Amino acid sequence: MEDKNWTVRIHITEDGDDTRAEAVLTTQDTPQDMMAVTGRGVAHRNPIDRPIPEIGDELAASRALEDLAIRLHDIASDDIVQLAGPVDQGGSRAWERP
Repeated sequence: MEDKNWTVRIHITEDGDDTRAEAVLTTQDTPQDMMAVTGRGVAHRNPIDRPIPEIGDELAASRALEDLAIRLHDIASDDIVQLAGPVDQGGSRAWERP
């Protein structure tokens, strides 16, 4: 079995009550196949809440990771359609759900 190593880096910036995060996934299966996908998230502190920066960091990072997951899923879905979809063998629709 072949091991693969993908890396996610999260960059967080704060500006007043706004926190932004970028989650960047990089793959390095081979140098030719390297891919980077970026997800973004934002958090805004309500002015009546206590200023606890860690909460903004957590919210922005979680939203960036969620966006990253959606983008990665979209890439996989596109790859399935383009590369690994069912082979049409005489109009068979066996791959469809009943």
